[in-house]
Amino acid sequence: MGQKISPIGFRTGITLGWQSVWFAPKADYGDFLVEDQKIRRYVDRRFNRQMPKGAVAKIEVIRTRNEVKVTLHSARPGIVIGPRGGEVDKLREELEELTGRKISVNVIEIKVPELNAALVAEAIAEQLSKRASFRRTMKQHCEAAMNAGAKGVKIICSGRLAGSEMARRETQKLGSIPLHTLDANVDYAVATSRTTYGAIGVKAWIYKGKFGEEVEPRQVRRRRPPKRSGAGTQGGGKPKKVVPNRDREITVEANKESTIENTNSADKSVNND
Repeated sequence: MGQKISPIGFRTGITLGWQSVWFAPKADYGDFLVEDQKIRRYVDRRFNRQMPKGAVAKIEVIRTRNEVKVTLHSARPGIVIGPRGGEVDKLREELEELTGRKISVNVIEIKVPELNAALVAEAIAEQLSKRASFRRTMKQHCEAAMNAGAKGVKIICSGRLAGSEMARRETQKLGSIPLHTLDANVDYAVATSRTTYGAIGVKAWIYKGKFGEEVEPRQVRRRRPPKRSGAGTQGGGKPKKVVPNRDREITVEANKESTIENTNSADKSVNND
């Protein structure tokens, strides 16, 4: 009991598909494996470690007899594709030069980045490297994932948190994470935050429900703050009192009566003179 295993590797081949899909004879297997790793490292360094970041969370490699198909799952497809597809063409040429094979690149958009464990872990690691408060950062991302429709979130940060001398581990958890259930769709990722006082490891688990049950992303409406300008005020002073319609009618009638009385009294004074 208590032995840990990666939720992705635990489900691969059962409820999750493989991230590399190809078949090779024994002589070529090692070469293809090293080639896949080169492609993944190059794309990660190109789009996740340099500005502007393309937020590539997943890289799928499919080999056919003639070419290698590379599919990038990104939260910012505009940056990966580039103006008029210039970045994709450049990436394809660089990968062909790296591997010596014909390569086609496809980009798929991640519509809800709050439900992707790799993007959540990378975002937390980036904020920790900018000296953000680790507790507040973890709590914000947990709540954002739950608001987006997740059924459970767990985030663990370990290392010299807040620059303390003794390394420690902190955990934030919301909802449920059924790790032993193969039917449960649990996304998992690890990221490393490189700080001036050492490396901090970030692990993220996101439970989206059972396989086959689509998670409906919720749209969180943000309330607009009240306007602080001088709208509805006279010269920046007190605001106008809004008079209801009924009161207005009464005031108008009272003004009419007072004007009639004034005209009558004026006429009487003229006649007396």
